[in-house]
Amino acid sequence: MCGIVGAIAKRNIVPILLEGLKRLEYRGYDSAGLAVVIDGALKRIRSTGRVAELEKLAQAQALSGDLGIAHTRWATHGAPEERNAHPHVSGGVSVVHNGIIENHDALRQKLRAKGYEFVSDTDTEVIAHLVHSYLQGGGSLFDAVKKSVAELIGAYAIAVVSAADKERFIVARHGAPLLLGLGDGENFAASDTSALIQVTQRVIYLEDGDVAEVTLKGFTICDAKGKAVERAVHVSQLSAAAVELGEYQHYMQKEIFEQPMAVANTLEMVTSAQSIAPQLFGVDAEKIFRDIDAVLIIACGTSYHAGMVARYWMESFAGIPCNVEIASEYRYRDSVSNPNALVITISQSGETADTLAALQHAKAIGHRHSLSICNVPESALVRGSDLRFLTRAGPEIGVASTKAFTTQLAALALLTMVLAKLRGRLSTEREAELLQSLRHLPTALQSVLQVEPQVKVWAEKFATRHHALFLGRGVHYPIAMEGALKLKEISYIHAEAYAAGELKHGPLALVDKYMPVVAIAPNDALIEKLKSNLQEVRARGGELHVLADQDTRMTASDGLHVIRMPDHAGILSPILHTIPLQLLAYHAALARGNDVDKPRNLAKSVTVE
Repeated sequence: MCGIVGAIAKRNIVPILLEGLKRLEYRGYDSAGLAVVIDGALKRIRSTGRVAELEKLAQAQALSGDLGIAHTRWATHGAPEERNAHPHVSGGVSVVHNGIIENHDALRQKLRAKGYEFVSDTDTEVIAHLVHSYLQGGGSLFDAVKKSVAELIGAYAIAVVSAADKERFIVARHGAPLLLGLGDGENFAASDTSALIQVTQRVIYLEDGDVAEVTLKGFTICDAKGKAVERAVHVSQLSAAAVELGEYQHYMQKEIFEQPMAVANTLEMVTSAQSIAPQLFGVDAEKIFRDIDAVLIIACGTSYHAGMVARYWMESFAGIPCNVEIASEYRYRDSVSNPNALVITISQSGETADTLAALQHAKAIGHRHSLSICNVPESALVRGSDLRFLTRAGPEIGVASTKAFTTQLAALALLTMVLAKLRGRLSTEREAELLQSLRHLPTALQSVLQVEPQVKVWAEKFATRHHALFLGRGVHYPIAMEGALKLKEISYIHAEAYAAGELKHGPLALVDKYMPVVAIAPNDALIEKLKSNLQEVRARGGELHVLADQDTRMTASDGLHVIRMPDHAGILSPILHTIPLQLLAYHAALARGNDVDKPRNLAKSVTVE
């Protein structure tokens, strides 16, 4: 959520700032703005529309400059109005900010006592006034920002320019992502690598507490203690093509169809292997895995659903107790720690605020071992964990997660196999069978994508409804939850998921001919139980939509719509059944005329509580 771009060059940087903002639109926002330093003055434009509207303003005013900052805002403090849009200004100082300043009220009172007036409802405006107040006392912009951030409590990534200083801009971060981009005689900053790939692939990931001065010639970084530090330069593997739509209409559509390749890339290390090794998860993985006696999975949203699937796998196949916690709940309840449990955090971005805080909380109460499953190599979550597994999904732009989810499931399946093997619960023959299933998984996913025309027919009916129920049993119950979440996120149809056995304990009261019911029906040990649950729906006049395996002997009839899955993956079945549910949400949203990639009120990367 929110996005920052900063630049200093010997050319007009307004197109760079705007292009960077466009590449950050996927994060979610409700307003945008930029500020440039021109001939000792500050020029600012803001809009509550899309970045395209901001671009029109810049063109209308022939805006140009060689030093500036830009921002997309997702409202936290203050409504999405132009006066609350970033950048904020104080006496020639301009600031953009991601995050939340928890002590903004106290700072606001202090600054008002000094004569500063506030024109917005945001917490960010206090930063601009604070920096200006320190500049008034003398010293450099770099020093003023360092003194200012020392007073801030909360999460932030900021970029600051001053009309009185055309030679530099300053950035700082604590709890929110920020990186530097290194060019040839020009330098940049952004909250995401994708914002800068049009100008550089050389980046520096700032650490918590870092404050950096960025000039044409280079940069200076100080850590939280004010000491000058060096940070490693990384060459990003992200390409411009990876974040472009290509032949697809929407990023979500593109990312759904990228899943076979994303899963293949994630599992590349086992494609030709004869066996699996704990070292896939880190050098110390085997020692740690042998030491643990339980697993605690912490995640949010879609990643939480992946963790719930893993609980079924781990307890069934690895025989290890597994608990799954919603990150935002875990960190605020009195939990009993188990130092011998492996804490697994799951996140697409690796910057999810609640998940990061939950990991820190787990460590603080005595948990000794941590593993992150993440899609971003240099994210805070990866850096904060003992072990890590990268899901190689590539950039995921659409707000509704798709390929991140299936690659997380693939990684968790692999982890389950490793734990089962170390605990003596995986024979050589069974290991070979499961490895073959993992190798076949990308092909199976490609086959499942072929059901899209049938799903599209379902979606046209769903688009006229206001509510839906999703049912699953066992390991497919979390997949039903994920299907309901997807439908809610982008079609705005209210949807709930239930373990099918719970139907008669309440939800059945909702069923009528206007309430479509989606059921996941793999041919497993619970199929006959599920069929009985579905009969309860039909008896009440409910409209059933069933995703069935080829051999479940379910035939379509009046009020019973069946899509047969073209492939079967055994224990990996949850991954395959995810695809039609993603397509259902996508096509229902299209039929309703919704903005599929940028659904209302939501942000891609949730970096604040």
